[in-house]
Parts: sequence; C-alpha cells; structure tokens
Amino acid sequence: MRGPVVVLGDTLLDRDVEGVVNRLCPDSPVPVLDETAATDRPGGAGLAAVFAAAQGAEVVLVTGLADDAGGARLSALLTAAGVQVYPLALAGATPEKIRLRARGRVLLRHDRGGASGEPGQPSEEVLRVIAAASAVLVSDYGRGVARQPALRDALAATRAPVVWDPHPRGPAAVPGVHLATPNESEVRELVPALPGASRLATASRGAQGLRRRWRAGAVAVTLGGDGALLCHAGSTPLVVPTPGSAEGDTCGAGDRFAAAASLALAQGALVSEAVQVAVAEASAYVAGGGVATALPPSGPAVLTGRSSGSRTPPPGTRGGAVTAGVADRVGVAAVATLLNEVRAAGGTVVATGGCFDLLHAGHVATLEAARQLGDCLIVCLNSDASVAGLKGPDRPVQSENDRSRLLAALSCVDAVLIFDEPTPDAALSWVRPDVWVKGGDYATGGGDETAALPEAEVVRRWGGNTVVVPYLDGRSTTDLIVRTLAERTR
Repeated sequence: MRGPVVVLGDTLLDRDVEGVVNRLCPDSPVPVLDETAATDRPGGAGLAAVFAAAQGAEVVLVTGLADDAGGARLSALLTAAGVQVYPLALAGATPEKIRLRARGRVLLRHDRGGASGEPGQPSEEVLRVIAAASAVLVSDYGRGVARQPALRDALAATRAPVVWDPHPRGPAAVPGVHLATPNESEVRELVPALPGASRLATASRGAQGLRRRWRAGAVAVTLGGDGALLCHAGSTPLVVPTPGSAEGDTCGAGDRFAAAASLALAQGALVSEAVQVAVAEASAYVAGGGVATALPPSGPAVLTGRSSGSRTPPPGTRGGAVTAGVADRVGVAAVATLLNEVRAAGGTVVATGGCFDLLHAGHVATLEAARQLGDCLIVCLNSDASVAGLKGPDRPVQSENDRSRLLAALSCVDAVLIFDEPTPDAALSWVRPDVWVKGGDYATGGGDETAALPEAEVVRRWGGNTVVVPYLDGRSTTDLIVRTLAERTR
C-alpha cells in the first residue's frame, strides 16, 4: 500500500452493559437488570477504523469529536487501538449507544447525545492525507461528516479507491466511488421494492438503481447470513455466499465487511475479490462471537455522574480527589467546560504537558509564557502510572493528586487533564489545542526548534501550531532529586 487507509465518517461511543435479571420492578412489570460489567468501544466509523488497524494497516480516522467526556473517551480508545485520529470539531454532545444485555441477549438499546452536531472544517493536513490514501472508507452514520463540502471535494478528487458504506439519513455517495456497501434494509429505504418481488430481485434492482444514481463502479448489498449480492457494469449480479454458518451477534458486521473490502482494494484486489474477502471476514466475525470477542476489553466504565453529556470519564483521563477550591479546574468535566466557553467566544486554546513532579521555577516560567499565547492554558499531566513507566519505579515523588492540585492553584493554569498513556496523543486529539507549548529544553539548537517535538505531527492534524518557549537554565526535576538525596547522605 502506498499510503494509509483513511476511514471517514461519524464515530459513536458504544457501551455494552452486562447484567443478570432475577426479578421484576415492583412498580412496573419490567425486568430489573443488575449490572455486572460495562465495556466501552468506538462505534460507527471508529469501529471500522479499529477493525482495519487490527489487521496491521496504517489507519487514519477523520471524524468529529465533541468537547465532552465522551469525546475524550473515544480519543483514548481509538489511540490505544493504533488508529491515528484526525479530529474535526463537533458541535453538541458525543452520540452514545448503550446496549443493556443479559445472557448474551440485548434487552434494550438506549441512545443519547441528541441531534447531530455540525462538524467543523477539515485542516489542510486532513485533505492531504485523503489525497495520499491507498484506500478511503466512508462510514456514514447519518450525522454529518459525509456531508461536509470540503471533505466531499477531497473524496471526488482522490485517486484512491473509495468504499461508501451508506446510511438512509446520510447524503448520496460521491459520484465515482469504487464500491458502495448498503445492507438489505438500507437498500429498501433508498430504492422502493416492487410488490411481490423476491429477496434477490429486490436486492438486485436496488443495487442497480443505486449504482446508476450514484454513478458508482459497483454496489454490494449485504444479505446477513446469506452473504452479499454484487452488481457492477454487467447485467448479471454476482452472489457471494458465506463460507459457513454465521449465526451470532451481528453488531458491527457491516463495519467489518466494509473495512475488509477497503483493505483488499488498497492491496490491489479486484472489486469482486474484495467482496469475497469481505464476506468471509464478516462471516468469521459473527461466528466467532462478534464485537464482544473481536476487540480487546476496554476496562470497566466507572460511573461518576453526568459531566458534559457523558457519565463515563475516559481511560487515561480522570478528575482526581483534589481539595475543594481547585477541584473544579481538574479533570475531563473541567476541561470540557473550559473548551466550550473559550471556543464559543472565538478564543485561542493553549496546552502544554509534562510530569511536573517537583514544581520549580523553570516550570512556572514555561507555564506563564504559555498562558500569554492564548485565552486559556490546559496542562496535560502524566498520571502516576505514566510517570513510573517513563522515569522508573521510584517516580513520581509526588502523587498525581498533589501535582494536579499545585498546577491548578497557579493563576496561569486554567485546567488540568491527567492522562495514563506514555504520550499525550489521545488527550491532544480530544483537546485539539490551537497552540501546543513545550519548554525550551526541547530545542535542538539547529534552527528548527520544533523538529524534535514528538507531538508536533499530532497537532498538525487539526491545523494547530507547536512552539517552544524559553526556560530557566539549570532547573531540572531530576537534578533537584539528585541534589536532595546527596544532601541527605552527607
């Protein structure tokens, strides 16, 4: 493949709540679900991107992320799965789909997040990565990303094969896509069936109608456990049956199908070959237990009360039990509130990051200089686990609770976000600062002082800038620790 596989579309936060039902509610004849576990995962375009990344491909996801805890959770999950997130600003709340399950069966699905938010303009870096893609999968869930005019222009101009997984509430496919992959129900909504027509006749008529309407190279209608029907330029459709029984949880099977077809096209397969690969992959996915077994566990979701449209703080970011007076400046909810306020006023968001183990004058100088570059300063703080992984088991000297409290007490710091990962990439993809700042000890001295900053590439994804500010020479946490230990041993 000459470039990454780009997945473009709407990402949702999916949550499976597992439990047991042993009684009915006393005030209404409905079952009571006693929760035993809850698992979060990316849904929609995010799930398709995770599937593609799990096959070893370099995967870029162009999607909207809201300024709320759900958006932060998605950013952490996607980054952990190896997906490069190129976020678009998303108005409103993160859409969530919550499935209440008992004994492997879904009792109820609870959706929240409200009406679709309007995605923001893509950066030049987003348009560049679409142009350089080896294949593009448009995973449309009807929430606006596939309608974005600049993205549609980029899709029409790319030379890469484009796979379009449509949604009845979404827009028409960009003319000239290589393959569209609707399911049976979507075809019936988009092309009315003739009375009394057979299942295959309805699928074939719908596929040919969509192919002509969208000027698509081919349309593959997925038929659940019976495989897929492919219509292309010839008059006779190709039926691709499943290789075996495919009974089980079908949640995500369409995303698995579209992702597999996109990867095959990226590797040079013919459309008919790509559809055969996709049928086999989707069938094996369902037979193997579906999404519950296809993805690694994300860890239990901790329910802490509603915050910016979501009850669940993301892994790698948390509020911490800080002392009253600064608690409202630490954690996902605090950052989400700040982002909404500053962006609504058209302000500039500045962020910086680090361990800040022993807060010293060099840190303060960097933070004060960073705050002068915009209208707020968010500090992305390495958690205790992250610091220990980077600097060894004897660090940090101070707990994340104490470190976040000290930072939040500074007048130049507006909010603190704690992250667990070795790098702040997931936190940055959610916060999307206009300016990312590091202290001058990162400068290379060779004229390009941002070349050595590992976060610079991530910040460019949404059009942000990375800068270095001067620091006070001779100030170092490690040196302070060494000198302190030396004094104790005298």
